[in-house]
Amino acid sequence: MTQAQDDLMQRSLACIWHPCTQMKDHEWLPMVPIASAEGVWLTDTSGKRYLDGISSWWTNILGHRHPVIMARIKQQLDTLDHVIFAGFTHEPAVQLAEKLCELTQLDRCFFADNGSAAVEVALKMSAHYWRNVGQPAKTGFIALTNSYHGETLGALAVGDNALYREAYAPMLMQPRFVTSPDCFERAPGTSWEDHSRRAFAHMEMALEQHAATTAAVIVEPLVQCAGGMRMYHPVYLTMLREACNRHGVHLIVDEIATGFGRTGMLWASDWAKVDRESAEPIRGDFMCLSKGLTGGTMALAAVMTTNTVYQAFYDDYASYKAFLHSHSYTGNPIACAAALATLDVLASENWMARNREVGHLMWMRMSELLSHPHVAEVRQQGMILAVEMMKNPSRRTPYPASERRGLRVYQHGLDKGVLLRPLGNVVYLMPPYVIESKEVELMTRTAIDGIHLATRD
Repeated sequence: MTQAQDDLMQRSLACIWHPCTQMKDHEWLPMVPIASAEGVWLTDTSGKRYLDGISSWWTNILGHRHPVIMARIKQQLDTLDHVIFAGFTHEPAVQLAEKLCELTQLDRCFFADNGSAAVEVALKMSAHYWRNVGQPAKTGFIALTNSYHGETLGALAVGDNALYREAYAPMLMQPRFVTSPDCFERAPGTSWEDHSRRAFAHMEMALEQHAATTAAVIVEPLVQCAGGMRMYHPVYLTMLREACNRHGVHLIVDEIATGFGRTGMLWASDWAKVDRESAEPIRGDFMCLSKGLTGGTMALAAVMTTNTVYQAFYDDYASYKAFLHSHSYTGNPIACAAALATLDVLASENWMARNREVGHLMWMRMSELLSHPHVAEVRQQGMILAVEMMKNPSRRTPYPASERRGLRVYQHGLDKGVLLRPLGNVVYLMPPYVIESKEVELMTRTAIDGIHLATRD
């Protein structure tokens, strides 16, 4: 480590409280000072490169500093940086909303700043809708166990991850949590589809009993990302859409991490069809978008919804039906320009086919871990691949969290020039879509070797 690197790290530690971090760790765990980025690569201040195997918290879907996105941001800077979005509008926001309506097959776009804010908007909008149509008792929410939807209070409340939630429990509303269809928990010999179908009985019961007081069900489609990349079959979403219709409850689809092609379809919910005879994908009453929306370059989120919801708020001002929710940077022109460029790049070639090819290559490389004595499961959905390390897989005995086995993989990755950031004992790969085969080889080999090292007693 150079003196300049050490100085930068010490300055950072002296004034910055870093996210999702026990800062005391940095008494012995060095930070990585990054100076630049290009494609799938990050470069630190000494010139060492790191392959970004997690797309910088799942945002950088097209690689760092994609030339099309960079050019559009610079162009936008020359004309309009920002303007209040109440009572004003501008071309980048209108174009983006039009494209998102077309791509999601929903009717209205409400802009926010980040994923957690998008979830807050959807929760508030759903409950407020029911009030506006004369059903004020519908204020509750149903969510899945092991779910995660963000860390602002409303988003945190509908998540079921004690690591994030427990300290703030007295401040949170109390949704109903229904057993997740997570297929890691399936019985031996049971298919993913059969397990997810059986798991739906819990949701059906909750809706039968509580529909009168429930505004919406909120789910992460197919992959519970922060919950350890646990996955389930799309038939669950098909059944959920039908049940929400039948019981008169909104469906909020949180595509923040899974959207924009990450699962091999543009939206994860595209894998679920309206019914077995139809090619039409299900749609939520609300769809939350962020992360990949700007290709990982700018903070922006959007909540997509229907004209039915919109019309419930459309009235004279004195009715108090307006949705009085705002963010200072709502519809920021620079962020909208970045998002428009991202969508243009995604439309420029068949990225979904390419992602499925890269996903297959990732699986072929990682499949040697299927017989590893301390690997309970290797699972995949598109460009998301996860490996669950366990002390005793046959008995489902986990490694104690205090042993921090995942941290060992992280440290090995940095040593070999690969950024891996496991979720506890789950090592996952979620690289930018532009990754090449030789880079997949480096990433997967590093992950495999790191898992071998981490599971040695």
